[in-house]
Amino acid sequence: MRRILFVDDEPRVLEGLRRMLHSLRGEWDMEFAQSGQEALESLDTKEFDVIVSDMRMPAMDGAELLSKVRDRHPQIARIVLSGQSDSETILRSVEPAHQYLSKPCDAATMKSTIDRTLALRELISNDVLQTLVTMMESLPCLPSIYTKLMQELRSPSPSINKIGQIISSDVSMTAKILQLVNSAFFGVSHHISGPTQAVNLLGLQTVRALVLVVRVFSQFKGNKQIEHLVEELWKHSIVVGSAAKSIASAENAARDILDDAFMAGLLHDVGKLVLATNLPDQYARAMKLAQEGDMSVVSAEREVFGAAHPDVGAYLLGLWGLPDPIVEAVAFHHRPSDSRAAQFATLTAVHVANAMEHQVRSGKGCVEGEIDLSHLSDIGLSDRLDAWRATSIQITDKENDNA
Repeated sequence: MRRILFVDDEPRVLEGLRRMLHSLRGEWDMEFAQSGQEALESLDTKEFDVIVSDMRMPAMDGAELLSKVRDRHPQIARIVLSGQSDSETILRSVEPAHQYLSKPCDAATMKSTIDRTLALRELISNDVLQTLVTMMESLPCLPSIYTKLMQELRSPSPSINKIGQIISSDVSMTAKILQLVNSAFFGVSHHISGPTQAVNLLGLQTVRALVLVVRVFSQFKGNKQIEHLVEELWKHSIVVGSAAKSIASAENAARDILDDAFMAGLLHDVGKLVLATNLPDQYARAMKLAQEGDMSVVSAEREVFGAAHPDVGAYLLGLWGLPDPIVEAVAFHHRPSDSRAAQFATLTAVHVANAMEHQVRSGKGCVEGEIDLSHLSDIGLSDRLDAWRATSIQITDKENDNA
């Protein structure tokens, strides 16, 4: 049973939460605290899965409380539930909170948010790795792209469109900006087509504050071998994102699926970034095992870490509140038949684009390039492989020419 801690200094609000969530007592073990200090005392004596805190509280506000929770109990998912707050308070809550919900919040929204936040935790049996993911506030960016962004933001007349293009060219920046724009932090409530639109919706002033003041992006600092891996991963992800969108377009998919296919393609290997940049020695061992043992990277990762990059990436993005189609595509991009997909979806486009890009780069014998034929058969699209392959090759050639 999930154990959830709700924190608010107003007794009427806590009583309202008790009544609203009464029907969930069979699924959640809920406790309620009236101050940050009371919450910390409860956390020190009992184990919780999620903390949901108000922002404006006397003595210790929500941002300070969640920062302390992050440091003392990093395995706990942290959610803000708050009414209108000033921009300074919101910016302070961006770092310690995984997600932000606005008051009033109904029981269905609360339940779905918490369920989605924790849904993929079971994929990672390694407690150390699980805690590592929950602690993460951002992923390191490529130094060259980070420098470009800093230069543009500090220029006399920065261009919001250019900033969006720079962010969309980096996997880490894309993941973080989508976390922010898909939460209720900044009141954006409609479908996001990509990083560039996300930046435009947030606006120049907010983006400048997030990057220069809150420092939501961090620059990669590590050994050259891992930096090279990150650069190759970025190139691969750009191709997969473009190819996935083209495959979805070839199937006359809805606009939302096209947009999600591109973003999921960009983010499908984000779990590799988590593992490679935080646990470089173990990740190098997994890569060596895959190469010398003639096994897939996923199998090698599971042997070394007890979890693989699709699990890690999906858990991080689910924790950050990204849309379900993107999280599903990341979780099952190697084995879509393990999902519940019954028709062409974002997952299908990303799986095929990823497998075919590996085939083009490494040859048809590449383990990572295996197509899940049972999935294509289940959705009745096995005969579309040749057309998708032509699309993928065209995209790969175009991206290589632009590189």
